[in-house]
Order: sequence, then C-alpha cells, then structure tokens
Amino acid sequence: MKAQIKKASVLLMLAISLFSFSSLPGGEGFEVYLNNKVIMQRFGNQLNNPQTIQLSEANPNDELRIKYHHCGQPGKNRILTIKDSQDKILKEIRFADADKPVSDMACKVKDIISLKKGNNNVFKLHYRSSELPNGRLLATILAGSQRNATQP
Repeated sequence: MKAQIKKASVLLMLAISLFSFSSLPGGEGFEVYLNNKVIMQRFGNQLNNPQTIQLSEANPNDELRIKYHHCGQPGKNRILTIKDSQDKILKEIRFADADKPVSDMACKVKDIISLKKGNNNVFKLHYRSSELPNGRLLATILAGSQRNATQP
C-alpha cells in the first residue's frame, strides 16, 4: 500500500513538473512576408535586433505584408511608418482595427521604392498601435543596390 502511494506521488510530481513547462498561447512578435513568402520573423528577445530587408530585386508590384502578434490580442489603431535614415517620417499607412489576434498589414513595394530620393535607398519600417504606443522598429529596408545606399 505504501509503495503504491509513493509511486502515485512520484507520478503526480512528474506530471506537475511537465505541465509547468508548457507554453501559453500568445507572445509578442511579427512576421514579414514578400508575396506570401516569409522573409523575416522576430519574437521575444529577437524584437530588439532588427534586420535588413533587401527590396532591390523585388518587382514594384510585389506585396510586402506584416503580421504583428500582440500576445493573443487584436491590434487597434495600427500604423506602419516608413522613415528615412534621419528618422524623418516619409509615409504613414493606417490600418483598420484587427478583429482577430493576427491580421495582415500590406503595402506594395512600389509605394516604398517611390520614396527614394537621390542616393537615399535605406528606410526604416516602424510599427505602432494602441497596444504598442511608443512603436517599434521592425526592420531596415534597402530599396536599391547596397553600394549606393546611405546607411542610417
């Protein structure tokens, strides 16, 4: 009898230990797509390390889509902002409030390429919403050849 109680206690402790490591749904992060192909994903600690998106080979009619994850909550007052290397706002794109936890925000590559002036081929893509009022730098966008780019 004591052996069975001891065995049951060990199994119970093991089960509790295993369930304590299961992940909960949600989490903050984002994905960037070029024509339905994932070209960047950032979650958790990676959010503070933006990467560069190379658009020099992209077709002007290609579509860039961003999916931002707000810990399982729908995003409200969503805005994508494109800035130049001096952080001057060049374009803001506003999106309707999301009705589900992850909703696309899309723009055409030509809308970004059209912002090029002279040798300034480098842009910064920022995201802001009610859930993230201070915004976040998602990526640097290189819209021309690297040798002609002005770095931020």
